[in-house]
Amino acid sequence: MNLPNRLTVLRIILIPLILVFLLPMPDQPFWQAWNLFLLGPGRLAAFLLFAVASITDLADGHIARKRNLVTTLGKFLDPIADKMLVVSVLIALVQLGRIHALVTIIVIIREFIITGVRLIAAEHGKVIPAGNLGKAKTVSQIVAILVILIEPFMMKLTGSWFASVGDTLLIISLILTVLSGLQYLLANRSMLHG
Repeated sequence: MNLPNRLTVLRIILIPLILVFLLPMPDQPFWQAWNLFLLGPGRLAAFLLFAVASITDLADGHIARKRNLVTTLGKFLDPIADKMLVVSVLIALVQLGRIHALVTIIVIIREFIITGVRLIAAEHGKVIPAGNLGKAKTVSQIVAILVILIEPFMMKLTGSWFASVGDTLLIISLILTVLSGLQYLLANRSMLHG
């Protein structure tokens, strides 16, 4: 397994670790100390792990293209790892009551639709690369999540207004999610005929 694929696998492995440091355990005396830990250092650990996972997302593709290490496994795993990372954390943020479920639902529906189009394209022997709008969508989602994860610490320094920064970034990422999905469908509408 080459280096870019190892980085992709590392990103997948980091997902459950991020969730461990993000999601509280059942509200029972046994877990009380752990759940308190999650409100401070645990949240910071989730932020740092998500940041590392996001860096592997940027690095694996860059290294694969630069060193000519693009493989079928990499083409398969990389977009799946991206979706797993973003969707897992968005669902966790819904459970924590920080974001509305509709945000995550829109993201998931978009990914299902795009995956369906990619499957149809694959049947025709065509590989559809991610466009610039799709890449901007991914970056905006990652930045919004990073800001929301670090929010509790930033709010202690700046005040409660900092929550609006995360909300604004989330709205931007949601707009890019919808627009990139529509652009993708329009660009590949010929695949959907017949």
